[in-house]
Amino acid sequence: MELTTLVDPLFRLPLATGVVLAVVLPLLGAVLMLRDEWLASLGYAQISAAGALLALVAALPALIGGVLAAGVSALAKGASGAAGNASYGFMMLGGWAALLLIGANTSAGDQVAQALIQGQLYFAGPEDLAAALLLALAGAMLLPWLMNKLLRTRLLPHHDAANGRPVRRWHTTFDLLAAAGVAVATASMGVMAALALVLAPAWLAFRVAPSWRWTLLLSSVLGVLGFLIAFWVALLLDQPFGPVLVAVLLAAVSLSGASSGVAPSRHPWRNAASGRSQPPPTIEDPGAPDA
Repeated sequence: MELTTLVDPLFRLPLATGVVLAVVLPLLGAVLMLRDEWLASLGYAQISAAGALLALVAALPALIGGVLAAGVSALAKGASGAAGNASYGFMMLGGWAALLLIGANTSAGDQVAQALIQGQLYFAGPEDLAAALLLALAGAMLLPWLMNKLLRTRLLPHHDAANGRPVRRWHTTFDLLAAAGVAVATASMGVMAALALVLAPAWLAFRVAPSWRWTLLLSSVLGVLGFLIAFWVALLLDQPFGPVLVAVLLAAVSLSGASSGVAPSRHPWRNAASGRSQPPPTIEDPGAPDA
């Protein structure tokens, strides 16, 4: 099979959908890793899968059910003020239990549940591409506004508390964006493929990027490269896409660990490979007014 297969009319919609998601999800993953909330990808994925299956049972579009379920979970998390991976761990357990119970007690539900877990991008249609493009548009509009605020609340949290800034509103807005991103990816790629795209490219970028901007850029570049390699290999070997994507990204993570022999830095502006500390990313003046 040649590389021209990637642009075959049969695979154009899945390819375009995957490329868009491979650009956006690693950006969300970088912010989640900055906040030590990388488990959000699996928590939202399990919840959205359960919501998608419940929507199908109610004769509604699965994509809408998944996005709504993940969005409600993000709002609940924001209202509770919970932070860290623990809340996403409980979300993951609840979503997993609901997914399997709904699947076991509905006609053909078990097969749909397995499809959501395994993922099969080849069947992505116009609605999947439209959802991915809407997600990219939302990210392009919201992330530039949110990024400095999220960085500041991570690096200088006391300034926001002292100035009465709407920190929870910023976090909830990002949580909704992340929930929508994972839900859209879960509907087209499956639970574990969505997790891999959120986690692995950002983790790799954190190891080598000298600044926050480079972390974001490298995350997306690595996500797209990993996706294209996995898409081609899956077609070449006639394999399901989700497991191949996970295998390709895990191979990249393993090669990175073997080549450097050091743990990833917790700070995206520290060059983990050389051990040199770089200046922290430029953020807005903590005293500047917010929109």
